[in-house]
Order: sequence, then C-alpha cells, then structure tokens
Amino acid sequence: MGQDKTVTLAAVTGAHGVTGEVRLKLFGEGVSALSQYKSFNNGALTLKKLRDDNKGGAVARFAEVTDRTAAEKLRGTALTVARSALPELGEGEYYHADLIGLDAVSDSGEPLGRVVAVENFGAGDVIEIERPNGKRFMVPMRGDAVPEWDTARLVVMTEFAQI
Repeated sequence: MGQDKTVTLAAVTGAHGVTGEVRLKLFGEGVSALSQYKSFNNGALTLKKLRDDNKGGAVARFAEVTDRTAAEKLRGTALTVARSALPELGEGEYYHADLIGLDAVSDSGEPLGRVVAVENFGAGDVIEIERPNGKRFMVPMRGDAVPEWDTARLVVMTEFAQI
C-alpha cells in the first residue's frame, strides 16, 4: 500500500469558544483512536488536548492555534496523518483509504472501473465503483461479493458487478 500517502482522520468544522479550540468531525473510530496521534498535517498542527463533545464529534486544542480568529481560519481543514503511522491491520481488515482508487475487476478479469468511495449505511461497508462511462454502482464489502483485494485491485463477483 502507498505508505507515504496521507489518511484523513477528522475535519475542523469551526471554532469552539474564544481560546482557540476547534470542533471536529471524526472519520475514524472516535476520540480514543484520534488521541493516539499528536501531530497532524505533516507537523503543522500539534494536538495539546482532545475531548469528546458527546455529539459524535470532538473538541480539540492545537499548540499553534491560540485564539478564535485562528481557530475560525481552520474551518474545513482536514486533519491527516501518514498512512504509515496507522496501526497494522489483521487478516481481512482494511482502511477505507487503501481501497479508494483501486481498479475493480470482475472475478473473470473484466475491468469494471475504479473504487471511488466506501460508505457505511449501518449494515456494513459498501464499495462504490465508477465505470469508465461515469456511471456508478455499489457492492457490499463482504466475502461473497468481494472475495479478494490487494494493493492493485479489488475483485468483484460477476453477479454483484451490475455489468
């Protein structure tokens, strides 16, 4: 996997209070997972404090942000870490960032398109694949639909491929 690429773990949604704290939208496994990292965006932001906002997000303080004006300027900023900084995965596990951009092929080898998104609507991950003609289709990320994937491609069983 491209170990040098970055993975977005959260995004700043706005300022919180007047002392430079920011509100975060979390994309990972919650506050405890995010708190494992102290440096974001190639060292541009250093996490000093992080707490759960009890609404599914978090409130953070960065060493480099000391007032509300600076915090407001961060609105929309993605908080990234190097892919290589993420914990190792177990068998059959994956990071969404590793799947996005993969070529998708059918189990008979026919090119299907490229993985453009990984969604979860409550019943497990769903892979969104864009065909060369721009049309998209979705496939459940289960063994019966996606029997294998690696750093180069994702294999989709023909009956799920919506050819």
